[in-house]
Amino acid sequence: MSDLKAVALKAVSCLDLTNLDDDCTEEDVIALCKRAQTPHGPTAAICIWPRFVAAARTHLGDNSPIRIATVVNFPGGMDDADDVMALTEQAIADGADEIDMVIPWPKLIEGHDQDVSAIVGRVRRSADGALVKAILETGMLREPDLISRAARLAIEGGAHFIKTSTGKVPVNATLSSARLMLEAIRDSGEPVGFKPAGGVKSTNDAAAYIALCEEIMGDGWVTPMTFRIGASGVLTALLATLDDDGEPTEGEGY
Repeated sequence: MSDLKAVALKAVSCLDLTNLDDDCTEEDVIALCKRAQTPHGPTAAICIWPRFVAAARTHLGDNSPIRIATVVNFPGGMDDADDVMALTEQAIADGADEIDMVIPWPKLIEGHDQDVSAIVGRVRRSADGALVKAILETGMLREPDLISRAARLAIEGGAHFIKTSTGKVPVNATLSSARLMLEAIRDSGEPVGFKPAGGVKSTNDAAAYIALCEEIMGDGWVTPMTFRIGASGVLTALLATLDDDGEPTEGEGY
């Protein structure tokens, strides 16, 4: 197997196949569930709106290797905290395995650091053991110090993963923001994972993030338990690499 094929195979197993389109339907979610079971093995998860979690769980069943992730405090990061907890609890009741939550990044820009760790901690408690990924929205934080602070605060709050972006803003995952986040994970000493999301469109893009993870965290660190890619379109490119069909690019990923 070529190096690029090995990367593609690993990336498929670490993919959170995503549909967070505003016009998404239940039929779209069922199609996403089917697409996540690829000829080269299942993706790590699907990532969908909370209102579709129950339908996805019914379709996938209780023993599926494909996990169900959903989003809260999304996309702006400034929803009422009690509403966020209620939505988290309902999503878990409906069958979600993972919660991708947006931190209140506008509050962080204003200097209210404690608001970040506090809401991450509350979501983790409301998630009742489910995996919690904290979305930093690095493209809006922009400055390296803010990104590093957001990462540290999310980790302090108990996030199992830190994630770059919602995919809903002009600038999403970048290798520079990924480096800052991975360095924060390394320096924390905590077993926290990393998820780039938005703009990962090709096998070469996936390879760049995997290589960066291995540079900072060490060879063998990248597994579905520590690394995810949030994307809607990159699966087509990964499968093309595995099937020797070239590497087409399909739309922007979340």
